[in-house]
Amino acid sequence: MSTYLPTLKQLQYLVALKTHGHFGRAADACFVTQSTLSAGIKELESLIGVTLVERTKRVVRFTPLGVRVAEKAQRILREAEELADMVRAAGKPLSGELRMGVIPTIAPFLLPTLLPRLRQQWPDLRLYLREETSQAACDSLHRGALDCVLLALPYRCGDVDSMTLFDDRLLIAFPPGGADDLPDAVTPAVIDEDKLLLLEDGHCLKDHALAACNRPELRAEASIMGTSLHTLVQMVDNGLGMTLIPEMAVKAGILENTDVEARPLKADHAFRRIALVWRKGSPREKEFRLLADALKSAA
Repeated sequence: MSTYLPTLKQLQYLVALKTHGHFGRAADACFVTQSTLSAGIKELESLIGVTLVERTKRVVRFTPLGVRVAEKAQRILREAEELADMVRAAGKPLSGELRMGVIPTIAPFLLPTLLPRLRQQWPDLRLYLREETSQAACDSLHRGALDCVLLALPYRCGDVDSMTLFDDRLLIAFPPGGADDLPDAVTPAVIDEDKLLLLEDGHCLKDHALAACNRPELRAEASIMGTSLHTLVQMVDNGLGMTLIPEMAVKAGILENTDVEARPLKADHAFRRIALVWRKGSPREKEFRLLADALKSAA
């Protein structure tokens, strides 16, 4: 008796729906129409003879069996991708498709200088970039949506391997005139907890900045307001407070056309470590290390 085997495409649709909880967003993630994705899942349900997803006008709800099938499907898809990666890795290195996540406090400041050099050095590499917060990027990595992530460490990203590119110093950004009487490098003691502006939750830079300051009261008192570093700089320029910014952002010109003054933070571990991160045991590890070397030399 023949047994029906789901296609990888059907499993991809199912996993995308479980991840996004919405047919439209799942279809966008799979680069298909909503009707195509819905039809693929219905066909899967029809051929295996069970209902995996309960559909209403407002809610997408997986059945208990549907949850287990989606979890298994995710593992199958990852194995299939690793099989393809193994074959690709045996051929020409850094050629073909590679999906890399980059966090928002790195992407706009580092990529403009890195990407042209990578294209020149590895012309056969098709690098697809996805900007996500640290937690979202790590989740995408382990879900198989990303192959590697350009991340700032330390950060708990699960069972991964990594290769350090460089250390990025942290600086304190003061409003106009706020640093007039301060030395070239300042200690965390100059930070007024009532005027400290930080990124909202989900950005690892917030935790790096607070850890470098080593002042526990800042975590409770800081006004966490900014959705991006550019927003924080504009707040500081308008006299609303002070913030901590990475040196790479300053070198990239984030303070241009402002009166914000930045001073290096004088403290232990006053930096974040920029690294390339990938799933432990990936068959493309040699490629990722080669990519990390290329990124390091281009930085």
